[in-house]
Amino acid sequence: MKIVLIGATGTIGKAVSNELKKHEVICVGFKGGDYQANIEDRASLKALFDKIGEVDAIVSTTGMIAFAPVEDLTFEQIKASVDSKLLGQINIFQVGREYVREGGSITLSSGVLAQYPMHSGSAASLVNAAIDSFVKATAFEIGSKLKVNSVSPRFVKETMEMMGMDSASGISAADTAKAYAHAVTTSETGQSFDVVDYI
Repeated sequence: MKIVLIGATGTIGKAVSNELKKHEVICVGFKGGDYQANIEDRASLKALFDKIGEVDAIVSTTGMIAFAPVEDLTFEQIKASVDSKLLGQINIFQVGREYVREGGSITLSSGVLAQYPMHSGSAASLVNAAIDSFVKATAFEIGSKLKVNSVSPRFVKETMEMMGMDSASGISAADTAKAYAHAVTTSETGQSFDVVDYI
């Protein structure tokens, strides 16, 4: 399969690229990768897909989220989170779907805070839940001609260690990537795949 992986230079993205290595994976980053694109800029995404052409799947492991106590969280921080991880990924879907062959798939990234909130994570909960709802509703509307799913990562061990946190409860990037591989190859649509189910 020819797969475009957007967010390929991040911790999860690198692991997903490795997990999908038996396929043709085109790695896209903001600054690195085979190609570069800004997910908040639809023209940037269109230029990207015009260069790449038709693909079998698009996977997104990208999007910025602000973390702060809700009393301190500013509107600007919420808007930046929505513009990046939510609307940026909707841009990927809306622009990218024109380049995915019939029966192919688009996989977006949400996150565990949609179901399990934590202190300072209200922006993440908002955005992640919206992504899960978007793929569910979109799949309901478009049917089987295009599979649309999300993957919901837990806290990634490598990221927790980088932040000086206890990583005992985390899941490695390599294990997280298995859920993305499932999303690419499954016949399911409209689902949010919890990474713990694919380890």
